[in-house]
Amino acid sequence: MEELNQHIESDEISLKELILKGKEIWRFLLRKWVIIVLAAFIGASIGVAKAWLTKPQYIAKLTFSVENEKGNPLGAYSGLASMAGIDLGASGGSMFSSDNIMSIMTSRKMIVNTLLSPIIVGNSKITLIDYWLSFNHINDKWAEKPKLAGLKFPLNLKPDSLTRQQDSLLTNIQSSLIKTVLSISKPDKKLSLIEATCTSTNEIFSKFFLETLNNQVTDFYIGIKTKRQKDNVNILQSRADSLYRVLSYSMYSSATMADQNINMAKQIAGVDRQKKQIDLQVASTAYGEVIKNLEVAKITLQKETPLIQVIDQPVFPLLKEKASRLKGLLIGGFLAGFLMVGFLLGQQYYREMMKD
Repeated sequence: MEELNQHIESDEISLKELILKGKEIWRFLLRKWVIIVLAAFIGASIGVAKAWLTKPQYIAKLTFSVENEKGNPLGAYSGLASMAGIDLGASGGSMFSSDNIMSIMTSRKMIVNTLLSPIIVGNSKITLIDYWLSFNHINDKWAEKPKLAGLKFPLNLKPDSLTRQQDSLLTNIQSSLIKTVLSISKPDKKLSLIEATCTSTNEIFSKFFLETLNNQVTDFYIGIKTKRQKDNVNILQSRADSLYRVLSYSMYSSATMADQNINMAKQIAGVDRQKKQIDLQVASTAYGEVIKNLEVAKITLQKETPLIQVIDQPVFPLLKEKASRLKGLLIGGFLAGFLMVGFLLGQQYYREMMKD
């Protein structure tokens, strides 16, 4: 019992000491209120100045969905199965699933092709990368470097014809854009919707970069998915054109021979004409079959061609984000005041330790 009373008394003493210590700290801070208020004022001024000088950010958003008729054969039942907790498997393993499309959009190939694409600004036509360099003033920063100063990317420049300096610059810019400018996400994992966002200090760049990137990915996606079917159509079209020329020649040859042998006295004179007619029939039959296969191939190509459907695209004026001066004032003042309080308390504690 005595031990319990001693423990309670020691706790009461500790609480009293804590209260007294708190009062002592409060009196100390009241004596230093001028310094604390001055620090908070300086921090608030810095916060307001930073918010004032920070350039506004223009946000371009583009939402699209990837559709393909050749999808999951169990797609009609996947919704019911998911409600029962059963996964029937989707087209996630495809090279061009939604997740892979997101990775393709941030690949170096797509972004470099986008930056080398031409855009029209005012009355001039320049590459997107040259426009980006113009408002970022990178060439001004690299004026001391002869190899990089004034580096340009002319129109119709191909990625495989880049110089070492151009290639290095594009690689650095591509990495920077992925980290600070471009954002790819899926708002809802259950849906195939993909949302791409471009945030930069230039409204024109944000819009054109996002739209051009989407066009590049769409062309690449459709080109890869339909390459085999396009090759089949081109081969059949070439054969159809060739057989059409043969058929036309055979028709003219048969008609010419018939005109030359209107009054045939001997049967042997009609042999050549019969051969031409046989060639005409063979060419006509072959041409009909090729045309039939060509139409089937075109229908197959149409069915196999995937669709990237743009749902929402960026339009002027873009969403504009500007740093709030009030927010800068509050955050800067609070942070500076808090740091000053910590500094003063630490300084006082150090002095007491040195006295002891």
